[in-house]
Amino acid sequence: MTRDLSHLPPYRRIAEQIIERIRTGALQPGQATPSVDQIMRTEKVSRATAARVISVLRDEGWANAIPGVGTIVKERQPLTQGASRIGMVRGGGSGLLDGETVEFVEARTEPASQEVADALGVEVGADVVLRRRRYIDGAGVSVVSTTWVTSALAERLPAFTQPEKLPKMTMGYIEDQTGRRATQQRETHSVDSVPEDISAQLDAEAGERVLKVTNRYVDQDGEPTEYAVDWHAPRRSWVDERPVE
Repeated sequence: MTRDLSHLPPYRRIAEQIIERIRTGALQPGQATPSVDQIMRTEKVSRATAARVISVLRDEGWANAIPGVGTIVKERQPLTQGASRIGMVRGGGSGLLDGETVEFVEARTEPASQEVADALGVEVGADVVLRRRRYIDGAGVSVVSTTWVTSALAERLPAFTQPEKLPKMTMGYIEDQTGRRATQQRETHSVDSVPEDISAQLDAEAGERVLKVTNRYVDQDGEPTEYAVDWHAPRRSWVDERPVE
């Protein structure tokens, strides 16, 4: 379905049309985007408007300006989801991609928000314990990930609040310490505004719209074990490749 862009200012409408061509593969990495002169000619807009289109493509990470060449579509960096990391761990891996590292950010006890309380099955305001870290690859920070567990569960997870990397990530650590195996996962994808407390760690502006992925894990008895929220860095692409059945 074609989006209705008529309500947007001309520069944004044109930029969105070019971005859609990049998303769909009509414009591939390494190919040139329309130039300022081409945009002026085809869209019947001023040079200032056309130049603003190019600025949007560069500023939002869709293209690079190369002196003497033009504006070229940029390679998009893939995202790695919680489900993908689980598969890596259960396959005997570390949960990290080649060249990827993870940094501990903080751990603390806090009152459960409505979102966290609903996910963990506790009362709003009940004590929950969070562990926050960020993943870094060759393109910089890719994800800031926060995991919450109940305070009762945290008492059985002494390493959860420590800065050292968990050997099998949170899911594997919970299983090893308690025997509670994650058997069901609910993953939700949305576009949301980066919170103030996440923005500095994500190298993003507070309020910037990015991909937010939440994961709620349930054990073999149907009880929630953990709730995680991943904030993905701007200018990352969603890649999902699988056999067609």
